[in-house]
Amino acid sequence: MRLCRFLLSSKLPPQVEYYAKFSPSPLSIKQFLDFGRNNACERTSYIFLQKELPVRLANTLKEVHLLPQNLLERPSVKLVQSWYMQSFIQLMEYEDINPDEDVLYDFLNVLIQVRNRHNDVVPTMAQGVIEYKEMYGFDPSVSSNIQYFLDRFYMNRISFRMLINQHTLLFGEDMNQTHPKHIGSIDPACNVPEVVEDAYQTAKMLCEQYYLSAPELQITEFNAKAPGRPLQVVYVPSHLFHMLFELFKNSMRATVERHGDETEGLPPVKTLVTLGKEDLSIRISDLGGGVPMRKIDRLFNYMYSTAPKPSLEPSRAVPLAGFGYGLPISRLYARYFQGDLNLFSMEGVGTDAVIHLKAVSSESFERLPVYNKSAWRHYKNAAEADDWSNPSRGPRDASNYKSN
Repeated sequence: MRLCRFLLSSKLPPQVEYYAKFSPSPLSIKQFLDFGRNNACERTSYIFLQKELPVRLANTLKEVHLLPQNLLERPSVKLVQSWYMQSFIQLMEYEDINPDEDVLYDFLNVLIQVRNRHNDVVPTMAQGVIEYKEMYGFDPSVSSNIQYFLDRFYMNRISFRMLINQHTLLFGEDMNQTHPKHIGSIDPACNVPEVVEDAYQTAKMLCEQYYLSAPELQITEFNAKAPGRPLQVVYVPSHLFHMLFELFKNSMRATVERHGDETEGLPPVKTLVTLGKEDLSIRISDLGGGVPMRKIDRLFNYMYSTAPKPSLEPSRAVPLAGFGYGLPISRLYARYFQGDLNLFSMEGVGTDAVIHLKAVSSESFERLPVYNKSAWRHYKNAAEADDWSNPSRGPRDASNYKSN
């Protein structure tokens, strides 16, 4: 009933307003690791999540509420909104409850329900943006706000799932039996070349299904931090896999489409993995023809996607196509723990994609969006005029200019 009242109202519930006044508390990979290794206490985790999860949800709900009304009215966006409100209301049931064994058991199951409810948030929100774009077209000012929102919205979702996964994997019934050496979803000794190979093989399988061929992988390792030793870091393998799979998929598609008819075969996709004192870097290089400079930024723009409209039914999905969100979401995974993902392309030749991650776990803090006056102003302020000259807006046609 409270959920229905919220969706019909222009105001957020008082509890959302209250929790949105607090900023989320970012954790480092080292903090996640130390807690899981040394003093993993379910009650301590419960007490932290009891407040932290509503804070992160409330911050997101405040920003959702600032989106253009025409976007908020799209059915898919309303559905996502209802999922977030439903999860917030569920978590509020534990607001002032002290944890005994029954409470801890129920809370764990609620977290699993919340996580499952949010499984399809990315494609459903993407569908809402498509619905909006088809009905109202493309407006640069609105696009800027949507880009700003979606980067923050999806980053919040990554962090939200990270917290839930750590709790459920540490204290759930399965207790991480698939990866017994992991601390929750974190691998204390993540073998990066192995994750690279795994992501490549998965992308290769899809590429061969779709194109009947795939380029080979050439991988080079350089450990400057500890020469001669395995290239390992403390990281979340699933996050790294997500980034690498997306980049390999893009490189393979470009390579096959450019060189598929050549008799000498496909040029390989080359990968360089390096580890220094501060950074872990992975460069994926292809000869897929590259991208014009003016289009690079568009590859990370949710509203500029040129991918064909996909089906939301998994059985009908095309293996190497989608909403066009693969690159921007992958960049968010890289930035989540203070890294980054960049593309460097030479049109007519190929593209280098570079992932930078922190090599030191104590420096790998969560990068979290905060709802505050600065965020509010971003949505409310109209786009200002450009302060650089524009050749199409001169006082008179430049072609009439004559030198003396």
